[in-house]
Amino acid sequence: MQFKPTPLSGLVLVEPTPHRDERGSFARLFCPREFAEAGLDFVPSQINLSQNRHRGTLRGMHFQAAPFAEAKLVRCTAGAIFDVALDLRPDSPTYLKWQGFELSRDNGRALLVPEGFAHGFLTLEPESDVLYQMSRLFEPGHDRGVRYDDRAFNIQWPFSPAHINPRDAAWPDYLPRNSATSAAQ
Repeated sequence: MQFKPTPLSGLVLVEPTPHRDERGSFARLFCPREFAEAGLDFVPSQINLSQNRHRGTLRGMHFQAAPFAEAKLVRCTAGAIFDVALDLRPDSPTYLKWQGFELSRDNGRALLVPEGFAHGFLTLEPESDVLYQMSRLFEPGHDRGVRYDDRAFNIQWPFSPAHINPRDAAWPDYLPRNSATSAAQ
């Protein structure tokens, strides 16, 4: 595996190193030892699968509130997505900055999204499946989100979503952490 840091602290693009022959290919997708050797403290506790029938499905921008914040390793196993991570850590030098990457079955890349980030994706193809490896178990009642089109972040999606959950479309405007109604608290 190759671990490629991004401009956002802690956000890492993980690329497999496939071994190819006439049968196809084989690649290691997760190894705790390799992650640790790369300085990444990530061991999954839960694995989730999101299946998306339509091109233009948007899911996000989601996170778990402290003290149940979670890191996630996100990979597209079928189709393709535009995957976005948004830094919501008030003490971070990249606070309120975002990065987007194309993850697909074909490129095999994964994105390691650290705690304190919101995450979401837009499907670029129909029948796109997204596999999440989570650092901790989901804790009901601590799931939060910010709006995918909030002007506070100015995320540049490749096109407007065609399918979005009403809850994801209705998150309130983001307010900084020192505000009593902050989405990040």
